[in-house]
Amino acid sequence: MAKSKNIQGYGARPPGEEEFAAHPGGVKGRGTFSNVSGRFEREHRVIIDDGWRTLDGEPPVLKTSVAIDATRTIIARNQSPDISFDRSINPYRGCEHGCVYCFARPTHAYLGLSPGQDFESRLFAKPKAGQLLAQELRKAGYEVRSMALGTNTDPYQPIDEKYQVTRDVLKVLRDFKHPVGIVTKSNRVLRDLDILSEMASMNLARVAISVTTLDRKLARSMEPRAPTPERRIDAIRELSAAGVPTAVMAAPMIPALNDHEMEAILERAYEAGARQAGYVALRLPLEIKDLFREWLENEQPGRASHVMSLIRSMRGGKDYDAEWGKRMKGTGVYAELMAKRFKLACERIGLNKESRPLRTDLFCPPPMAGDQLSLL
Repeated sequence: MAKSKNIQGYGARPPGEEEFAAHPGGVKGRGTFSNVSGRFEREHRVIIDDGWRTLDGEPPVLKTSVAIDATRTIIARNQSPDISFDRSINPYRGCEHGCVYCFARPTHAYLGLSPGQDFESRLFAKPKAGQLLAQELRKAGYEVRSMALGTNTDPYQPIDEKYQVTRDVLKVLRDFKHPVGIVTKSNRVLRDLDILSEMASMNLARVAISVTTLDRKLARSMEPRAPTPERRIDAIRELSAAGVPTAVMAAPMIPALNDHEMEAILERAYEAGARQAGYVALRLPLEIKDLFREWLENEQPGRASHVMSLIRSMRGGKDYDAEWGKRMKGTGVYAELMAKRFKLACERIGLNKESRPLRTDLFCPPPMAGDQLSLL
């Protein structure tokens, strides 16, 4: 598998930072315990006690590094029948939130990096995303459909405070009057409330806030660098108050770990102003199954085997089933129960009563310097 040639500085950790496989105590402030090599690598890092007590010390300090992704295109396309959008933009590769369950982790293997701790510490920014987007939207024959923002990695992860790639992208979408749907688990989305409220007034924007749990301790363990659940609920409240259609994503729902909170999450989000809701069952593709199991055994040892047993009951006896139509919700008795609980909760609370599609008829590329004036 060829590694990406659009990344400046990929493959080697910055000077002074060592490559490592893992540490028995994990790494403070990171979601996973391992930094196993990507699945395409010929050599694999493993942790070994060499007899000199080298693993007895404190876990290594793992700093975040950011390289530049010099990609030449910014709109990603998909034809997945169980996804509601066909195009998306991801301003960053990797995500510092460090969610242990993140389904995007395996993509780091394409860069020759680990889906483990590399994914949450070796990040890539796309500073020319806005410029590239404008170029692609101006192409002849471009057909307008809602753009999804943040479908792979979070567009409002901590490094966006410095690079503000997400804001650049939103400015372009606003100027072109192009519809956008955002998914994030960060209250940093409020920084762009001026743009989002303007677009929402034209029915061009909506935001979904992901709330995995209301348990602050569990959130800190599963999503170590993401904003607290309280801040996400507050973000729903402020977005809704500003007229931005807001949804809550109870995701991922993990059996015997956080799925008992589903109804409480939906209720809190509705009280804050959310009127749409969705949920996704835990997905464990490729390397994630081992990373998540390792996390369970370290952080939830008393229930690890029970959680994994229920997960397999929802995936036909496997850790994961990638079949379209099944991968988001699962199958079997437990999956059916989860789906029924969600439906009944939404009906009782008043969620998902109505939803207006975002407008596409307003799309209009703004004039560029040197353009011929219209005679109309």
